[in-house]
Amino acid sequence: MSVAKKLKFLCLLAFLSLAVIAFFSSNRVAHITEATSGGPPAGFSGAPDENNCAACHTDLPDTGTFTITAPANYVPGQTYSISVQHNSTDMTRRRWGFQMTSLAGSSGAGTFSTVNNLTQTLSDSGRSYIQHTSTGTFAGQTGGSTWTFNWNAPATNVGAVTLYAAGNQADNDTSSDGDCILTANRVIQPQAAVNFPPIFDFDGDDKTDIGIFRPEPAEWWYLRSSDGGNRAFQFGQTSDKIVPADYTGDGKTDIAFWRPSNGQWFILRSEDSSFFAFPFGANGDVPAPADYDGDNKADAAVFRPSSTTWFIQKSTGGTTITQFGVAGDVPAVADYDGDSKADIAIFRPGAGEWWIQRSTAGLLAFQFGSSTDKIVQGDYTGDGKADSTFWRPSTGQWFVLRSEDLSFFAAPFGANGDVPAPGDYDGDGKNDLAVFRPSSNTWFINRSTAGTLITGFGISGDVPLQTAFVP
Repeated sequence: MSVAKKLKFLCLLAFLSLAVIAFFSSNRVAHITEATSGGPPAGFSGAPDENNCAACHTDLPDTGTFTITAPANYVPGQTYSISVQHNSTDMTRRRWGFQMTSLAGSSGAGTFSTVNNLTQTLSDSGRSYIQHTSTGTFAGQTGGSTWTFNWNAPATNVGAVTLYAAGNQADNDTSSDGDCILTANRVIQPQAAVNFPPIFDFDGDDKTDIGIFRPEPAEWWYLRSSDGGNRAFQFGQTSDKIVPADYTGDGKTDIAFWRPSNGQWFILRSEDSSFFAFPFGANGDVPAPADYDGDNKADAAVFRPSSTTWFIQKSTGGTTITQFGVAGDVPAVADYDGDSKADIAIFRPGAGEWWIQRSTAGLLAFQFGSSTDKIVQGDYTGDGKADSTFWRPSTGQWFVLRSEDLSFFAAPFGANGDVPAPGDYDGDGKNDLAVFRPSSNTWFINRSTAGTLITGFGISGDVPLQTAFVP
């Protein structure tokens, strides 16, 4: 006898048992009927190796629809709202139910959580389930029903995830006869890892270029990774704050500076070496440009320590003003949740704390580092999310907190007196450990794919461009 037939036999046997009990005690029948309306055991979602509601209910011809609303893509570790909906014009359909599970292949993928008393969760054999409650059957309601709940994506990329659901459009006669059983499924693909063009890429070849700012004559020098040549510009003054970033969206970093005395921004376009200027910010602010609106253009932004307020002039239009941080905090901007938007973030040196207001995943805070460490956040693991990272000058150690699971690794690279200068020098989508040694004007770069590079570039007094946003 097949598994399905066995289950139907057991359901029939259970029904006959209820009939016998009913004969002797109507109160007992009412109690058991209520328990049944509270949902089936796990394993009736309609997944390929599971049964559905038809195992215990008579399945009439379909008179309505049963649908799942879910996102097209998921980011590991994030939570998404899911909806399941019945619709029917058959006015004899007056009670509703469902069960859902989520699988990657045949393995459970992610977990469900409730947002109200209309649903409940179950788990069995490594699979998570969600289904209606007794209240969530909407007894007596015609036209359809909707349940909304949360799905917590797997912590890692497990490939395509399929939501399987079985639904019951019942006639509310307290029996298993006269019901319509439907199934539905929905595939959610993993979001492709976002590997952004590396910052300090002045020639557009997707590799960070070695470069320096020479304060005294306000000169910019960089070594093109594309052909080994170099370029130089005089742009700015000794007292200006360098803020190189891609402000025009052409995939190349623009030479730029911010003038503290009057809050003026000056951008030298990489396209044609023309420049434009505009005011944004005031004396005492800390410039923190980044792509906050996800349009592939850096936005002018400043952090005002006196009021711990962020001012962001979005290139898509409008200005955002947000209070975030406390006195003594320093900006630690990056895209920590992989949604292609930079997140407002700070490092609190006194406590060694990171506070990150992720634009999609919400607030995240933790202790990692100490007051003397240099924060050098970036994507060191290649998953499209920035990792909270610091370099310890006293030992030359790098500490990287993986965005995937908040575990960390450490590696020695550099020595006391060096200046950290990380970037993606080999274009593999991962930040490389790198330092500039002022005593010899030498660059040491531990490329994650291409191996170690040691080269001289610069003269005494030069400042690596990669330290532009290192506090």
